[in-house]
Amino acid sequence: MTGIRRLAQELNVSIGTVSRALNGKPDVNEETRKRVLEAAAAMGYVANQAGRALRKGSTGVIGFMMQTGHEITGEGDVFFMSVFDGVQTVFARHQLDLVALLCSSEEDPDAYMQRVVARGFADALIISATKREDHRIDFLAKRNIPFIALGRSKTDAGHPWLDLDFEGMAEIGVSRLIEKGHRRIGVFAPLDDTNLGFVFVDAYQKALARHGVTFDPDLVFRAHPNERGGHAIAYAIAAMPADRRPTGFVLTNEVMSLGLYNGLYEVGLPPGRAIAVIGRDSPQAHFLVPKLTSFRLSLRDLGIELAESLLATMPLYAEHYPLGIVRKLVGLDLIEGESDAVPFREMTLGA
Repeated sequence: MTGIRRLAQELNVSIGTVSRALNGKPDVNEETRKRVLEAAAAMGYVANQAGRALRKGSTGVIGFMMQTGHEITGEGDVFFMSVFDGVQTVFARHQLDLVALLCSSEEDPDAYMQRVVARGFADALIISATKREDHRIDFLAKRNIPFIALGRSKTDAGHPWLDLDFEGMAEIGVSRLIEKGHRRIGVFAPLDDTNLGFVFVDAYQKALARHGVTFDPDLVFRAHPNERGGHAIAYAIAAMPADRRPTGFVLTNEVMSLGLYNGLYEVGLPPGRAIAVIGRDSPQAHFLVPKLTSFRLSLRDLGIELAESLLATMPLYAEHYPLGIVRKLVGLDLIEGESDAVPFREMTLGA
């Protein structure tokens, strides 16, 4: 005897009533619904989700594609777990489930995306780590698959996206350091064609130009976006002639500050004394000495906004989120610390 049929027999109600009660249909008496749910729990009944998905034409699953690997996330990721929490907070309102789709750094993201879509187990997708030219965007748009991008791209299918305000970070960071007397300001950029690198470096050059400071390409340090990458930047700085080194630095990645700090201490260029540092806030950065001057945002709130913006494009949920197609830069707040407190004229420069 199947589970739903047994429930109906035990409760002396029709199979249809049990089914409607389990699926939250409004035409079921609340007392009956309570009896059905209590009996189902007592029996350990679990609905056949595969069958339900076939009947509804949906899976109730939203996929979040992210790239993984030692060169990308290093020893761990502090960004996505907080974002996931916000995303699932929204999805839980509608009995939707978030599934992380982990694309290895050794696999082509386009091929991975095609395989995921071919399996058809997700109703919609969230993509991240957008490239300068991102074929995933056109691929999903042409197949009318609901999706949102965490990050901008030159590839534009009229799709929704959210991105951090890297232009604002460049303007505020560069202006702050220039006001303190710095003229040689270093920045980080990814090694690959991730779009945020292009956006940030372009904004950095424009900020320098507005202050009459000449752009030096040697002050753009390309590295992996993890602690090891920050550590490598410190050694690259130390290898430069003293008069060519940056005296200030702006980081856009939340975990690289840890490696940069450690490396700068090792090479005798203490942060906040020999080099001013502005970075991204993270739980680990709270323990850095001197206290990191950093850009901060609520990653959980970012996840909530990301999920609501996606659901706004899906007919089943759009009435709950009348937002239209969201294309938005998310601002960050600058939290003052001591890592850039010493003006350039008072700094102790390394040999």
